Amino acid sequence: MENIKDLEALTNEVRHIAVNAGLYLKEERKSFHRESVMEKHAHDYVSYVDKESERRIVEALSGLLPDAGFITEEGSAGYDDESYCWVVDPLDGTTNYIHDNAPYCVSIALRTKAELLMGVVYDPCRNECFYAWKGGGAYVDGLKMSVSDVCKVEDAFVVAELPYNSRQYAKTGEYIISQLYGKVSGIRMTGSAALAICYVAAGRFDVWAEAFIGKWDYAAAALMVLEAGGRVTDFYGNDHFFDGHHLIVSNGHLHLLFQDLITKVPPLDM
Repeated sequence: MENIKDLEALTNEVRHIAVNAGLYLKEERKSFHRESVMEKHAHDYVSYVDKESERRIVEALSGLLPDAGFITEEGSAGYDDESYCWVVDPLDGTTNYIHDNAPYCVSIALRTKAELLMGVVYDPCRNECFYAWKGGGAYVDGLKMSVSDVCKVEDAFVVAELPYNSRQYAKTGEYIISQLYGKVSGIRMTGSAALAICYVAAGRFDVWAEAFIGKWDYAAAALMVLEAGGRVTDFYGNDHFFDGHHLIVSNGHLHLLFQDLITKVPPLDM
């Protein structure tokens, strides 16, 4: 496959794909019934909406880069080390969606084995489109994003999600929250990792952390944080985070402080 010469143009194409998928989610929600939901694992849900959104996205992306592989939440295709690969979450925030709550979103990233190239996250509830391409900055609806300048733990507005599908995993999340409780200005759970990380890029949150998370949840948004001046690592400070499952995302100023708190969690085996 030839090198992609115009990432900005490709990002704009992917924005249209993400928005179309998001509008499908929003429209379908009007007639959505919980009876259509299936449980993949304990408290991990999927419905025909996830699958149809993924089908539409994969079909459209295949037209842009026919030789690229796919990693998706509902099913993935392998890829060679040197090839391009789309990383897709067709509905991030499924549990929110099932209960007719916001937020939920569509997340699409393009990567090689070595780096993230572009990312798009569309929130149909607020009609916001976040996007970035490598070296080009990060944007929300045309406005350039930058992370916050908060540098004290006690001033930090933090997202710390609890894993949903294992009591063992939940204990890790609970421990993280216990380390933060009373030390920061506020802790929130959003139910959508992709959007929460975008909010770090936009300066709406200062730090996000979660253990046992899928790469489709964070791939697109992580690039936005990096392009907005923030930092993304695993819990132990490794910048090559993409194949990890335990991430800290921050404005950069707070990163080492929160890493010191979070690395005290019990051993992680995933």
